[in-house]
Amino acid sequence: MAKLTCRSAFISDVHLGTPDCKAAYLLDFLQSVNCERLYLVGDIVDLEALAKRHWWHPDHSAVIAELIAMAARGVEVIYIPGNHDYQMRGLAGSTIAGIRVELDALHEGADGRRYRVSHGDEFDPEHIGKRWLTLLGDAMHRVICWANRRVHSVRRRMELPYMPLSIIIKSHVGLAMEYIRGYEQRVATDAAERGVDGHICGHIHFGHVRPINGILYLNDGDWVEHCTALVEDFTGAMELVHWTERYTPLGRASRETVLPSPEAVLSFAPLADCRNDLSTLTAEPSLVG
Repeated sequence: MAKLTCRSAFISDVHLGTPDCKAAYLLDFLQSVNCERLYLVGDIVDLEALAKRHWWHPDHSAVIAELIAMAARGVEVIYIPGNHDYQMRGLAGSTIAGIRVELDALHEGADGRRYRVSHGDEFDPEHIGKRWLTLLGDAMHRVICWANRRVHSVRRRMELPYMPLSIIIKSHVGLAMEYIRGYEQRVATDAAERGVDGHICGHIHFGHVRPINGILYLNDGDWVEHCTALVEDFTGAMELVHWTERYTPLGRASRETVLPSPEAVLSFAPLADCRNDLSTLTAEPSLVG
């Protein structure tokens, strides 16, 4: 794909060190993007997963090498650790290989709008700490990621483009959408209390552009399931993009116009395709690597 030139880029929830990480797509994005500033909005290396199981792919090393190379080329790279790499929060205020580590950041857009940038795990509801709920959520996420991997394997063998199965599943599960909407509202409320124009985060693996009571909620998504990033152009407009074999704009917010992302996110991965893939997966298990 052609070079993507922008003022700023935001990525999160990469989860290097896990089999679900789509490092090859992310590496292509990083090598294609030409930006002045790059925010790493948490869960870049999944230290939590690596502590349980040592798993690493050469593409994951290539991603880290590219991030360091971008910083060496003069890109301002800001790393905000998340809940899966929280150990790095102790290094806040320091610089590692040209990459600055911070707990959060205040980003001023080209149009003067101000955004707080944080991973977003601070907005989990209090009851998320209950062990049975945590285990249930983790189990459901593992199942979704397992299905996503297998469908991706089938589509790759059929030379079809990547399709984020999990966003279709989440969008058709009432409890999942209820949690997502509640999370977005908490983020927007906090931004309003801080007197900023919007908040940029990740954490819940659901990229979204959405105005909420005068606050711009921007979630850059992830590189485990959906392969999305948030980019800011030189007018200050923010755009959520999907990046795999194809480039797909999913939602855009300028000072004048906001084009929310839910319908656009699903438009490039229709439910009918999902059903066909699941049928193929069931009928031809030998195709799955």
